[in-house]
Amino acid sequence: MFDSLSDKLGGIFDKLKRSGALKEADVSAALREVRIALLEADVALPVVKDFVEKVREKAVGQEVLKSVTPGQMVIKIVNDNLVEMLGGEGKTIDLAAAAPVPILMVGLQGSGKTTSTAKIAKRLQEKEKKKVLMASLDVRRPAAMEQLQILGEQTGVATLPIIAGQMPVDIAKRAMTAAKLQGFDVVMLDTAGRLHVDQSLMAEVVAIRNAVNPHETLLVADALTGQDAVNVAQQFSDQVGLTGVVLTRMDGDGRGGAALSMRAVTGKPIKLVGVGEKIDDLEEFHPERVASRILGMGDVVSLVEKAAETIEAEEAEKMVRKMKKGQFDFDDLRSQLRQMKKLGGMSGVLGMLPGLGKMQKQMASANIDDKLLARQEAIINSMTPKERAEPRLLNASRKKRIAAGAGVSVQEINKLVKMQKQMATVMKKMGKMGKKGGGLPLPGQLPPGMENLLPK
Repeated sequence: MFDSLSDKLGGIFDKLKRSGALKEADVSAALREVRIALLEADVALPVVKDFVEKVREKAVGQEVLKSVTPGQMVIKIVNDNLVEMLGGEGKTIDLAAAAPVPILMVGLQGSGKTTSTAKIAKRLQEKEKKKVLMASLDVRRPAAMEQLQILGEQTGVATLPIIAGQMPVDIAKRAMTAAKLQGFDVVMLDTAGRLHVDQSLMAEVVAIRNAVNPHETLLVADALTGQDAVNVAQQFSDQVGLTGVVLTRMDGDGRGGAALSMRAVTGKPIKLVGVGEKIDDLEEFHPERVASRILGMGDVVSLVEKAAETIEAEEAEKMVRKMKKGQFDFDDLRSQLRQMKKLGGMSGVLGMLPGLGKMQKQMASANIDDKLLARQEAIINSMTPKERAEPRLLNASRKKRIAAGAGVSVQEINKLVKMQKQMATVMKKMGKMGKKGGGLPLPGQLPPGMENLLPK
């Protein structure tokens, strides 16, 4: 997400930071490059013009030109305006209404409405502890209703029983009635999509909206459609009225233009983003964090939150207990590798750490990828329980056996053994610090010793 834009802006700002005192011409030249970078990232032209003018007004002022670090000041101004363009404060789904709260999902065919409906329903049920009912109003696409029903079974979210031949408005009314009678908190209404925005689609959505008076009307848009997504958003906003946007396939878009344009065009916040195919791959959209990632400042807050969600408390406590005793074996290393994978692998973690985003390209050129974590786990899995618990047992013959079992070379075994020893040493030191009252590291952070995997 935003990789190409981040790279281009990073290069522009590196030049600014190298300049001692900035002149107006320097700022203008940098802003011309920023303008090109935003247009290449598929940001809508009116949005780019407005953004560049706002930055220019603030950046060309005497306050900046006389600043001790003018380059940093310009970057701060760009960051603040990016946050403003993305919507200021992050906003999530609003459930402050009388139950059952109707949430209407709208968008084009193929944008991911049905999957997003299930993802949001699961999120509300698990995180907000709400009782959710899903209803498919898509009577046109073959097996659309059955798809939502299957997703409901997979996620443990209730779905409205299918009655053949019933029209969308009637299904919506039946869903609301059923929800009231059965004590549901939220009703997710998944509408039909079209390949193009047409009047019959709009008329149907407007009729459903009038029948249920939704508290939230969320536009589901595919981030990969770029400029077209912005045009679609404009039409839905004008004709149906939106309260927010859900962007899907953000993980597949290195440009991010749709995200940067959507808020400015509709005036409505991006509330959630789909970042993968799994049912849990849905994240809240935080403008200030996204701006930081675009400008290469990292997103440590999101990384910590993700770590807190993915790392089991029991596993973390066990690790802390062992650290205090100065113990760290291959079972512990395997646990750390698995946590890294849950956090999005090495590239996912590095992308969120300040100043390390550029290292992802170096990793790619050095063939250091998440397959390495899988190979290392395979090596550990090829060991016996006793070998995992007592690394000192690994002599030459045992290493040959493990290498054959894991399908790797003995050199890779040696690298992993070295890494385990280094991590054990660091853990021992941290354990002593913990006993003295010093702070222990957060479980799930980049494990000590992992730096050996990074390109020099």
